[in-house]
Amino acid sequence: MKGDEVKPISRTILMDELEPELEKSNIDYTVIVQTVENPAETPEFLDLSLSHPKICAVVGWLDLESNDVIPQLEKYLAHPGGKNLVSIRDMAQDKADPNWLMRDDVIKNIHRIADAGLTFDILTRPPQLAAAVEMVKRSPKNTFVLDHISKPYIGKGEIQPWADQISEMASYENVSVKVSGLFTEANWDSWSTQSFKPYLDHILNTFTPSRMMFGSDWPVCLLAATYSQTIDLMEEFTKEFSKAEQESFWSGTVKRSYRLKV
Repeated sequence: MKGDEVKPISRTILMDELEPELEKSNIDYTVIVQTVENPAETPEFLDLSLSHPKICAVVGWLDLESNDVIPQLEKYLAHPGGKNLVSIRDMAQDKADPNWLMRDDVIKNIHRIADAGLTFDILTRPPQLAAAVEMVKRSPKNTFVLDHISKPYIGKGEIQPWADQISEMASYENVSVKVSGLFTEANWDSWSTQSFKPYLDHILNTFTPSRMMFGSDWPVCLLAATYSQTIDLMEEFTKEFSKAEQESFWSGTVKRSYRLKV
């Protein structure tokens, strides 16, 4: 990450920075998620999952433009921590082609990920969301997690066409949504809880608590908020949920989506 605005997180960040935050917020387990398009990162994360008890699972990366992702995936699964690999993510949000997720070679590899028993995390911004919906439509055997509610333009106060596309995405029962990444899509220095309300309300109305999961987006969230503030925002958001709905939001959906045994 380059540039002054991301300087606070443009460094090596270790688990000993996160673990006190987890303790303070009464978080028992966490899933760590890929950050770069580099196959060397996933084994490193799997190593971490073996040495840090609070890491219960890993979302890794594969080159979805390769002829066949299975050989690389098999290497991951053969790792001593391979049992902790639960999902694959690619950076569709950064592709030059907004329709990248609709490419036949990409979809073929996404289907192979399902055949291997893994989930697929969808990382998009609004320009890629329509292609993501089409990809989901063509992938009924996959289990999907839509990351960061697809990063709507909260700072600009824009809700369309994101809202209509989210409604369409939510119509597919094999998709859950990770409620995360909100702070860095808002104005970093001037957000308020009201900044997020229209977007959270729409996610609630479309996905319902049964297919929503908490995500901190730590350490990226540190550009605009602390780990504790992500917890505070979500506790405020879910305070009217029933006990069963809260259980689903904080743990049930992630357990189902990633097939966790914790």
